[in-house]
Amino acid sequence: MTPPVSTTELPTHGVIIAATPLGNIGDASDRLRAGLAHASVIAAEDTRRCYSLAAALGVEISGKVVSNFDHNEAKRVDELLAAARTGVVLVVTDAGMPLVSDPGHNLVAAAHDAGVPVTCFPGPSAVPTALALSGLNVGHFIFDGFAPRKQGARRAWLQSLVRERRAVCCFESPHRIEQLLIDAADVLGPDRRAAVCRELTKTYEEVKRGTLGELSEWAAGGVRGEVTVVIEGGAAEAPRPEELVAEVEALVESGERLKDAAKRVAKDNGLKSGELYDAVLAARA
Repeated sequence: MTPPVSTTELPTHGVIIAATPLGNIGDASDRLRAGLAHASVIAAEDTRRCYSLAAALGVEISGKVVSNFDHNEAKRVDELLAAARTGVVLVVTDAGMPLVSDPGHNLVAAAHDAGVPVTCFPGPSAVPTALALSGLNVGHFIFDGFAPRKQGARRAWLQSLVRERRAVCCFESPHRIEQLLIDAADVLGPDRRAAVCRELTKTYEEVKRGTLGELSEWAAGGVRGEVTVVIEGGAAEAPRPEELVAEVEALVESGERLKDAAKRVAKDNGLKSGELYDAVLAARA
């Protein structure tokens, strides 16, 4: 039997953003339990899932539960803000952290503007979980939400990542993941490394790593479940020849022949020596 949760886990009033389990109920925090049990109002993306979560945690909801999803959250702001002035409004989504490609932004922004306290009960989120599991270089990363649905917009988005040095994390539908990987291999190159993380924390959790070319072939067999994709950053963009003229001239001043200096600097920076040599001559002229 789940032990009772204490109201000491809650502030006296304000908005609480609370992360919910991605799949494994064991990831629920004691603070989430307290929020579900004692909040004045629970703003839930899906009220049925909220009640199911509380039941699975052995928690009895005492407050009012209202729906708060993409198509009605703007209309809910005044009602929820009024409730947060005198009591606790708990914001939860179906799984993971609210506001991360999920509802919650409208209320949180309004609360900050109105001086109503906002805090967070941190916990599960698919983004850092996928990044950690990917085994890729993710020390610096960007999160782009869901990949564009239409191919034209999707390829334009991928084109913007050609020289992006940070890893990119995104969500994708299992019905579109194959086409995303095909387009990514075509635009970013088949050798760019990536990872497809599906059903995170659940029984059939799977992390498939490889090149975009390999992953696009793998996805042709069909992919099921919730999907988070991590694509490793690209190589640094090569500098323009004129940006390296000073470096070549410094070598020349130290006694190196111009052609040798241009060849060495060009090789270090992925350029053609002839282009850099011509840039030096042009700068001298």
